[in-house]
Amino acid sequence: MRAGIPMLSGRVWPRTLRSRIFLILLIGLALAYGLSFSVLYMERYMSAKAVMLGTLENDVATSVAVLDRLPAAERGDLMEWLSRGNYRFELGPGLAGVPDTSSKGREIAGKIEAAVGHRFPIRIERIPGEMNRLQAHMTLSDGSPLTIDVTPRGVMPIAEWLPYVFAVQMTLLILCAWFAVRLAIRPLGELAAAAEALDPDKDGPGLSETGPSEVAHAARAFNAMRERIAHYLEERVQILAAISHDLQTPITRMRLRADMAEDSPEKDKLVSDLAEIQRLVQDGIAYARSAHGSGDKNARIDLSSFIDSIAYDYQDTGKAVTVVGLVEGAAFTKPHALRRILSNFIDNALKFAGSAEISVGHDAEGHVVISVMDRGPGIPDDMLEAAMQPFFRLEQSRNRETGGTGLGLAITQQLTTKIGGSLRLYNRAGGGLAAEVTLR
Repeated sequence: MRAGIPMLSGRVWPRTLRSRIFLILLIGLALAYGLSFSVLYMERYMSAKAVMLGTLENDVATSVAVLDRLPAAERGDLMEWLSRGNYRFELGPGLAGVPDTSSKGREIAGKIEAAVGHRFPIRIERIPGEMNRLQAHMTLSDGSPLTIDVTPRGVMPIAEWLPYVFAVQMTLLILCAWFAVRLAIRPLGELAAAAEALDPDKDGPGLSETGPSEVAHAARAFNAMRERIAHYLEERVQILAAISHDLQTPITRMRLRADMAEDSPEKDKLVSDLAEIQRLVQDGIAYARSAHGSGDKNARIDLSSFIDSIAYDYQDTGKAVTVVGLVEGAAFTKPHALRRILSNFIDNALKFAGSAEISVGHDAEGHVVISVMDRGPGIPDDMLEAAMQPFFRLEQSRNRETGGTGLGLAITQQLTTKIGGSLRLYNRAGGGLAAEVTLR
């Protein structure tokens, strides 16, 4: 039973907060308006009915008294004059009927009996087949039968213009509810958008701190949180940079002492370990610099020459790096940062696949897309996003050849953000990994 409740509520209850608040306000306002209208209608109905019944009692009492005093021959002339819209007088016994048990019939009968019942015996019946038609039968003082034919009508008929007024009022209710919901939800939407776009590494405008006091307070808290996160990240990177920088001096001294030692297998192992430590330190410094940016300025580069120069540098050292697709054109970016990004991709491709392919094209929006592809083992799909995180190693063995420091892709991600681009990793059909840099 409990499992069915969320499904039922999901069908009836809107998913968005905007729709829920709008629906609550609209239903509440409509119910309140309908209740007020119903109370007013009932009050006017009861007042009008009391006036009508009081008038009926007085008019019937007066009319019967007049007819009782007139000669029988003159009574017929007054029948139309004494009749009203909802009742009329007839000389004669009238139609045969049945006892009336409705509340409206009993109420009208009571008024007629109160008017004439103390002087003339009266019998009130409902005409069969006509729910709203009553007849009161009595005998005047001279023995003449008199019938009062009553056809009750609506006490307060609805005016023709009332439905239009009701439609206008409901339209105003809907507009007011929508406007109130819009004012209430818009700051929440802005806060959600700012949270999604939160990037402490980018210097962007903070959330506007204007508006109602609650909204301004939330905006100030969000901006303060953003500054604290940026400060913590900067502090973390500074600590990494300081440690990496301070380690270079003792590593250099140890390297010099190792070089001065006699040749032996232990010396070779020590030199190899020092080289690995030095590489880790250099990657840490590179990561810190990429996080803080560098003095690299934007410049316009020729894509063909730029990509060819990178490929030729690797080819000169005997590495299998080829350009498989190249479009003519220029790009406005940071050349040194872009070279570092592509070099990291190419180094990874050479490490895991032995060769790399470079292609340059445009996406559907006309942005430059540079891809570095290989036919290596690739990365499991569930680890593609984690591979961008600092110190993440897909190879957990920490092998000198394949383990690495876990900072290469993190540095690449940082540099891509600094040049205003986007990075995407995906596994190629048929095996291998492709790394795309889109220059926006």
